[in-house]
Amino acid sequence: MPIALFALTIAAYAIGTTEFVIVGLLPTVANDLHITLPLAGLIVSVYALGVTFGAPVLTALTGRIERKPLLVSLMALFIVGNAAAALSPSYEPLLIARVISAFAHGVFFSVGSTIAADLVPEDRRASAIAMMFMGLTVAIVTGVPLGTWIGQTFGWRATFWAVTGLGVIALAAIAVLLPNTLTKALPAKLMDQVRVLGSGRLLIVFAMTAFGYGGTFVAFTFLAPILQDITGFSEGAVSLILVLYGIAIAIGNIAGGKIANRDPVKALVGLFLAQAVVLLFFAFTATSQVLTLVTLASLGFLSFATVPGLQLYVVQLAKQHRPGAVDVASALNIAAFNLGIAIGAWLGGVIVASSLGLGMTPVVGSVLVVGALLLTLLSGALDRRAVSPLTAA
Repeated sequence: MPIALFALTIAAYAIGTTEFVIVGLLPTVANDLHITLPLAGLIVSVYALGVTFGAPVLTALTGRIERKPLLVSLMALFIVGNAAAALSPSYEPLLIARVISAFAHGVFFSVGSTIAADLVPEDRRASAIAMMFMGLTVAIVTGVPLGTWIGQTFGWRATFWAVTGLGVIALAAIAVLLPNTLTKALPAKLMDQVRVLGSGRLLIVFAMTAFGYGGTFVAFTFLAPILQDITGFSEGAVSLILVLYGIAIAIGNIAGGKIANRDPVKALVGLFLAQAVVLLFFAFTATSQVLTLVTLASLGFLSFATVPGLQLYVVQLAKQHRPGAVDVASALNIAAFNLGIAIGAWLGGVIVASSLGLGMTPVVGSVLVVGALLLTLLSGALDRRAVSPLTAA
């Protein structure tokens, strides 16, 4: 792999860390800013919404800008957003700072994937894209637990300063290592995205993605307070548990790709069913430290095992129903993941603020995943119905 690819990997690591590290710091941020946990949970939601709606719009608007200057500008925006978060004196400026960082996030992964593919020969493009996204996976395994520990030890603002430093390193790597002569793809058009959203079959898959991925975030957003207030772990133990969760996510992502290779619908039915059951069990195992660790390892595995299958399935359906906009459909499915995060984090905050309380967040998350399961069964039935007339003919 060319050394230029590692610049993209470093940037993906920084972006992945800033997206998920806030989960481990919610109690710390809430206490420091004197806000409730549900309000702190909205910090997760606004970031995800910034990615969801900012990525497709900004990618279309920046389509005519040369690739390397665009990436440098995106990392500069990322640095500004995280520095602003570290300097935020109160809750509202922190929300604005998170949205700024989210805008950089969405466009980076949209543009970065095409750049990674162009840096290598055609037969190694998938490996190059995987290398870039490895930064995101490694961030979940190492960056999030380390950032949580930094925030718990030195204050949550120190975590954002550390991420700002990562952004500076990534910007320097992009400026030095990426070639100036990068191929610029045709700019994506907003109308292409509208046409994809006009396909009922693709909308079902986007809903599967949002409900299935968002179901986990109803509880995961408030994982730190669950572990401290219900399970009885110390604040310091949370960062170590996040390492376990991150390792399970990495394994699940790899295994999920292998499981979904032959029949993504069949794989998703089994994975969503298992995910719903594990979330439901978490409501009962959360009072036991040993059972909680087992449950979280299973949940981490399942929450990311569905990702490759969902991406593969949306590409397959796009080739059938919107063959001229397969890349747009894939990008919108990434937006659906972040919409699910936003919905899950918001809904979790509603549950925490209600009479149901913190302990019911996994149950509500399980209900969302059941919704994804039902949509998957519906989509599979529609696939079979479409095949039957062809078979008869």
